[in-house]
Amino acid sequence: MTGGVDTPTARMRKALHRARTGVRKAGVDYFRGGGSDRLALTLLLLAVPTIAFGTIAQPDWCAPAALVLPIVAGGLVLRPASLLALYGAAATALIVESAVLGPYTEEDTSARVTPGTILVVAAVGFFGLLIAQFRSRVGVPWRRGGTMLFDLRERIRVQSKLPSLPSGWHREMALRPAGGQSFSGDFVVAARTNGGRTLEVVLTDVSGKGMDAASRALLLSGAFGGLLGSLPPHGFLPAANGYLLRQDWDEGFATSIHLVLDLDSGDFELFSAGHLPALQLSAGTGKWEEKSADGPLLGVYDGAQFDPTKGTLRAGDVLMLFTDGLVETAERDISEGIDRLTGEADRYVAGNFHGAAWHLIETVAKDVNDDRALLLICRQ
Repeated sequence: MTGGVDTPTARMRKALHRARTGVRKAGVDYFRGGGSDRLALTLLLLAVPTIAFGTIAQPDWCAPAALVLPIVAGGLVLRPASLLALYGAAATALIVESAVLGPYTEEDTSARVTPGTILVVAAVGFFGLLIAQFRSRVGVPWRRGGTMLFDLRERIRVQSKLPSLPSGWHREMALRPAGGQSFSGDFVVAARTNGGRTLEVVLTDVSGKGMDAASRALLLSGAFGGLLGSLPPHGFLPAANGYLLRQDWDEGFATSIHLVLDLDSGDFELFSAGHLPALQLSAGTGKWEEKSADGPLLGVYDGAQFDPTKGTLRAGDVLMLFTDGLVETAERDISEGIDRLTGEADRYVAGNFHGAAWHLIETVAKDVNDDRALLLICRQ
């Protein structure tokens, strides 16, 4: 009895069975697959013998390693099952080239199928299969992937756009992701509420940075944008906290600061969820004052309380909201970073802070490997 023994013969039979299964699956995939996939596979299968013929006819012009070209293209456009058929054709072409051109020898420098050629083709095929499997899991064709990322980035920018303010007010915002990437863990949502008389702005810093935090920031920005204006100001952060807790992320906390500004009187409330204090510049004294509110991080525990701090923006006053990437680094603590930020901000008083947000990030934290966001509200 050898039913339970893994003999060499049994292993060979299993390997042959897997190969036959793969070929059958590739055939089914070819005839039942989408038109674009079937067309791409047909063209690439025709390219393989064309390259092989060129190698045999003109080996000095077409090297055997040129077979990596259809393999690379297949990894970008074909599904994994279709890719197996292409790999089978490429392997057959290598065998035919080796038989026609003769065995490789160190003395013969003409084009031959060398061990290096086989290694390169196999390595490219392996990585092409990984790419095809990733695309298959995600369900996004490579041709559409870049467009989708571009659309997502534009949606984040639209969501972060500050609404226009009445005469006598100026607002601007700048956001710079870590490492020069297109996506950030810092985001802003804003809306005019109460019949347009109130400006509500929420600045949030999601745990992590760059692409690691971008997916969470994208989801939260959409949710927070839906909550903003749908709830009374004191109910926003508790609702955001509950939403974050329900996600059950491994790294699911965030800091947030919520500004509620009356555009008629200049009175404002600030609600904070573990965020850095805002800074208010008083036109009368020329000094910056920290405006701190009490509240824990979002996503830590249920039933959290968020107590606001109040203030008023008078003519010439400025309110600045920012994330920790702007003021905190490994070389300096937050207090030193805030001092540097306010010192640089004083340079823009004469110009009513027009264009100041982006320049402040460039001056204070240009090379910091963290997401940075800065928001300015000025009463002129």
